[in-house]
Amino acid sequence: MEIEGYLMPDELYYEKDHYWVRDEGEFLVMGMDDFAQKLAGKIVFVQLPEPGKRLEAGKRFAKVESGKWLGKINAPVSGELAAVNEELEENPGLVNEDCYGRGWMYRIRPDDKAELRGLIHGPEAVRAWLLADIAKFAKP
Repeated sequence: MEIEGYLMPDELYYEKDHYWVRDEGEFLVMGMDDFAQKLAGKIVFVQLPEPGKRLEAGKRFAKVESGKWLGKINAPVSGELAAVNEELEENPGLVNEDCYGRGWMYRIRPDDKAELRGLIHGPEAVRAWLLADIAKFAKP
């Protein structure tokens, strides 16, 4: 779905700080959403912690930087960091080029996928949340 020029795929779950989560069976894949990557500008660094790191829902585990912005990345669910997108080490701009594809950031093995219910999901919920953030962040 497109909302005010931002692409927000319906099948994804969204964390309040604008990171998406895609359920891929045993793993959850995570990345920065279209709104955040456009607001941040050119991404110049994505922290890639070592796989195996324990994650706790809502707790910071990494950071991302653009030329004008430094952001923290919180775990959307508790679990284990199973993999990182090593391509981002050489080309963090993939987040800007293809935030829902080649620009993915992390693969998480969740402790309990029921925690996904705590994220923003579904067209109506995503639309309301994004429009509120557009009003808050993107407009002067």
